[in-house]
Amino acid sequence: MAYEKSDKKPEENDIPVRLKGVGDSLWVTFDPGRSPDVLKVALAKPFERLGYLAVNARVILDPCGREVAESLVKILENFLRQEFQVGQVSLPPSPRPDKAKIEKREQDTKSGWGNADGDTVIISGRVRSGQKVEAKKHLVILGDLNPGAEAISGGDIIVMGNLLGTALAGQPDNEQAVIIALDFRPTQVQIGGFVAAGVPSTPGIHPEIARVEDNCVIVDDYVKASPFKRLAWPKIR
Repeated sequence: MAYEKSDKKPEENDIPVRLKGVGDSLWVTFDPGRSPDVLKVALAKPFERLGYLAVNARVILDPCGREVAESLVKILENFLRQEFQVGQVSLPPSPRPDKAKIEKREQDTKSGWGNADGDTVIISGRVRSGQKVEAKKHLVILGDLNPGAEAISGGDIIVMGNLLGTALAGQPDNEQAVIIALDFRPTQVQIGGFVAAGVPSTPGIHPEIARVEDNCVIVDDYVKASPFKRLAWPKIR
């Protein structure tokens, strides 16, 4: 079996194994680029000094962040169990993921979002100027669409906040699509091939809906218009 060449400094390579106590464990750092025989000899020295203290001890084998073959870990584990009667032997626990980093989306620093996982996209947060969000079918924004931002969908667009940017629904030719916002003050809206700019609105008073009627885009109070009340039975859009 071949072992990768270590990239440590020569003086560090002189000591292929280091041992220290960490909590209730014996923490062993080792060079996974060394052969099993070299590592066994290096391990034997500190464990012999420990004597009975090593019996049933919990041992952590730490390859210092480098890749290590499972077979090598198993060889070292068997050696420590057979020669020094240690207890549990394992690799270091995986570091806890940083919640803040997980929640930080890469899209926050870019101008667009892909839609690889499904036809409908639901996003939360403010879409800022210069950013573009797209969905193959429907798009729901749990937040604001700022001036200079753009939302494009093949179906409906629903903004649970301020619609202040540009919204293009039903692209390219779905004239049945609608655009709904709690505060409807877009720079421009488009449904299918019908475009409207400077649409009058009643800021922040009622949610409003834009739809195509008589070959033009109209905007109504969503509650009063109740555009879906005529449906005899709920249906998927």
